[in-house]
Amino acid sequence: MIRTKGNKRPDAILTSDWHLREDQPVCRTDDFESAQWRKIDTIHHLQQVYDCPVLHAGDLFHHWKPSPSLLSKTIERLPTEFFTIYGQHDLPQHNFEMRNKSGIHTLETAGVLTVLQGCHWNQTPNKASDKWIDRSVLVWHKMTYIGNLPYPGCTDPIAGALLRKYPQFDLIVTGDNHESFTVFHEGRLLVNPGSLTRQTAAQVDHTPKIYLWYANANTVEPYYLPIDLNVVSKEHIERREQRDARIDAFVSKLDGKWDIGLSFEENLQRFVQVNQIKSSVVEIINKAIEI
Repeated sequence: MIRTKGNKRPDAILTSDWHLREDQPVCRTDDFESAQWRKIDTIHHLQQVYDCPVLHAGDLFHHWKPSPSLLSKTIERLPTEFFTIYGQHDLPQHNFEMRNKSGIHTLETAGVLTVLQGCHWNQTPNKASDKWIDRSVLVWHKMTYIGNLPYPGCTDPIAGALLRKYPQFDLIVTGDNHESFTVFHEGRLLVNPGSLTRQTAAQVDHTPKIYLWYANANTVEPYYLPIDLNVVSKEHIERREQRDARIDAFVSKLDGKWDIGLSFEENLQRFVQVNQIKSSVVEIINKAIEI
């Protein structure tokens, strides 16, 4: 049974950054595609139970040109009353003028979703995306954050400043930042739902969620999506670090153990002697270069 605070019925489901894909993120050790669709099925079920729209703040697909198979699965499992905007991953060359070539446009043409007239990636808002229950709502694919800078050199505004800059909006739903947070200011609300799935090792502690929005009070309630523990691995990072360390060690030996002469064969023989290479390996090398 689905429960919410006081058994209230939400007026919208807020979500963002689904990055739907068919390939396996290198950090995942489970069946990622199945995990991805389980979360979407959960949202679809919530939408049916509450009979409310889903507002999605961009980057529906991981790549602007999803395969026919991925498009078909999206058509089959996307919640009804689904409203979205274009994130940079949804746009060819990150160019809004080329949007008609995208998977989002295909789904819009098929009547599967509605593209809001609000604020897409790299745009500045001048009007609300729409009104719900007499609330002015902006859905915007815009990097914003709380706390520390999300990456070195970030020039995007902190969430509190962004909310204060646009007082004409009761609710601002932002995408692009894959972390989840909310900010309140004078009765107005900014919600950054974060990513639907964990696709990088940096998100090992991320808990995917959507937010249930109650228009009258202009408040939200987080709804945590099902996840499997211990399926995000850093092993590929450790392997890369070990590889880099071996390369650095090899280069260091080249730099410090001897002076490199003009003869490749002599340099090779000296390397074999210094590093005590097995005779079986040396024989293979010699045969390969015909020494």
